[in-house]
Amino acid sequence: MKCFTYKHTIYSCFIGYIVQAIINNFIPLLFLTFQSSYGIPLSKITFLVTFNFGLQLFIDLISPAFIDKIGYRASILIAHITAAAGLIGLIFLPELLPTPFMGLMASVIIYAIGGGLIEVLISPIVEACPTDNKETAMSLLHSFYCWGHVGVVLLSTLFFTFIGIQNWKILSGLWAIVPILNILLFARVPIAPLLAEGEKGMTIKELIANKLFWILLILMICAGACEQAVSQWASTFAEKGLRVSKTIGDLTGPMLFAILMGSSRAIYGKYGEKIDLHKFMYCSGLLCLFSYLLISLSPSPALGLIGCGLCGLSVGILWPGTFSISAAKLKSGGTLLFALLALGGDIGCSLGPSTVGIASGLLGDNLKYGILAAVVFPVLLLIFLPFTKANPALRTDTSKTDL
Repeated sequence: MKCFTYKHTIYSCFIGYIVQAIINNFIPLLFLTFQSSYGIPLSKITFLVTFNFGLQLFIDLISPAFIDKIGYRASILIAHITAAAGLIGLIFLPELLPTPFMGLMASVIIYAIGGGLIEVLISPIVEACPTDNKETAMSLLHSFYCWGHVGVVLLSTLFFTFIGIQNWKILSGLWAIVPILNILLFARVPIAPLLAEGEKGMTIKELIANKLFWILLILMICAGACEQAVSQWASTFAEKGLRVSKTIGDLTGPMLFAILMGSSRAIYGKYGEKIDLHKFMYCSGLLCLFSYLLISLSPSPALGLIGCGLCGLSVGILWPGTFSISAAKLKSGGTLLFALLALGGDIGCSLGPSTVGIASGLLGDNLKYGILAAVVFPVLLLIFLPFTKANPALRTDTSKTDL
């Protein structure tokens, strides 16, 4: 372990978010293949994604109890082992279990455990590293999920084009190599404790009694909702705005959104020490609100697509920025704080698209009106963000919970 430094720990965490991008974005590329190869209705196939994120939510909730007992190293190794096992399971389990759907579901269950643990563990591992400019490191860290998303879509599409989509199992095995290699890294890199020796993290009761925690949780919900309310519909806007096929639309829209979101995080990761985080997040919230209005009120589909891109650029800092503010303001929050924030973010990721879908349905299946209804999330973020600054009404001394 002596030849490895905390720089290597951070690099391992970067790869960890790429692993999460793989397990979240690979299977959706195979929906039609599963439908034709296994004869599974599309409604059941799409349930795989819903179940994946649902189980990750459950892991967010229960994981602090055993992470603090078995330690961060053992937990992150389990995360990567299950991620790799789930991807490898896609190769064999559909044929081994009584029905192909059961095999696919079993694989999803296995790697969703890894995805949930990665989401809870990676940010506090980086936060605990004895490095300067933790806000910039956190932003750069989260950009790697975006690059992973782009890489999965682009490289998988190239593989399907030149090797053949019928050989998707080979690609599943190739993607499994990424978490396997990261297991070797996490087994050797130094991992610092999140809390000092002898220091105890806040209990659930203490966190619930802290008003600042609830404001931060609202920000995380809004951050997830702002991001996913548009990204889930990005391919539709690309298809209409560029007048291209659905396949090209599926590539162009989500990739434009992910690239600009990752760019925003990378820019702050490089220059963040010169930028006030609160101001950057507030300006991002304003840009997010503008992008929502551009998407929903513009008569031009092309402008709607530009709005999608601006939305990706605007939401990039919201999730990692909230993590950074939380770590600075609630220093004794420990694993539980990061887990609950991840839970809030995931709730927002579900709430945003659901709001758009429900509002669209009530308003004559008009997607633009659905996006307009979702402006509630950037508006709430802009309302609550100022309360995270130094404020005598919100004492952040975590040794006391009576506010």
